[in-house]
Amino acid sequence: MGDRKIGFIGAGNMASAIIRGITRQGLFRGDQIMVSAPSQDSRDRAVAGFGVQTTGDNRQAAAFGQILVLAVKPRVLDVIIPEIRTSVAEDALVISIAAGKNLKDLQEAFGRPVRMVRVMPNTPAMVGEGMSALTPNAQVTEDDRAFALKLFGVLGRAELVPETLMNAVTGLSGSSPAYIYMLIEAMADAGVAAGLPRAQAYTFAAQSVLGSAKMVLETGLVPGQLKDQVTSPGGTTIAGLRTLEEGGFRGLVMDGILAAVKKSEEMNG
Repeated sequence: MGDRKIGFIGAGNMASAIIRGITRQGLFRGDQIMVSAPSQDSRDRAVAGFGVQTTGDNRQAAAFGQILVLAVKPRVLDVIIPEIRTSVAEDALVISIAAGKNLKDLQEAFGRPVRMVRVMPNTPAMVGEGMSALTPNAQVTEDDRAFALKLFGVLGRAELVPETLMNAVTGLSGSSPAYIYMLIEAMADAGVAAGLPRAQAYTFAAQSVLGSAKMVLETGLVPGQLKDQVTSPGGTTIAGLRTLEEGGFRGLVMDGILAAVKKSEEMNG
């Protein structure tokens, strides 16, 4: 990214994941990154292994570079933005990963036009397999969009979506890692019930989920086609599928995601 600098307000898991990704990919050097966090422990964790600059002054991080990432809880933004808004450069690109804060509210909090991208990442970003949805405001340039996609692309995959679909993204990719963990846990429990040691059961279940997801993403086949490839006439797979269908598996998954979407809509007004 040349000589551009990037500041982070917040040093939690997602900020650390972004910093890990951009330094490992060579997008930014440690001296091009500044992280602001309230506690020394948080600042020490941010520095560990990355060599970034740290500060306890949010305004210093906000003024540091051409890009500013707001990586704090939504309720904290209500305090942070009034504190930093005069420190943010007129031509800065602001990226918010705070769930539930729409572009209109963020813009109003700054009290002036700001080039801004709202992002909904998910926790697998911490292992480089995240899914991030990006929504830019009207001030964002084509170069800004390309940069933001590249930035979050180092965490896995990133795509642009209209803000009207952010609640759908929250319910689907934002919340669904929890559903997948529950699925893996249930699969492993079944493996244990069938005689597998617990540690091996987790490995077999988790790797099967990972491999199946890669098949969807890399083969170009839809899930139904891939399912049929596994399902032999009169075999073990169709017996398992029949039981899942009788239990309403598909409907339960859909209902769970739509419940999360509805909750996101309620939280966002």
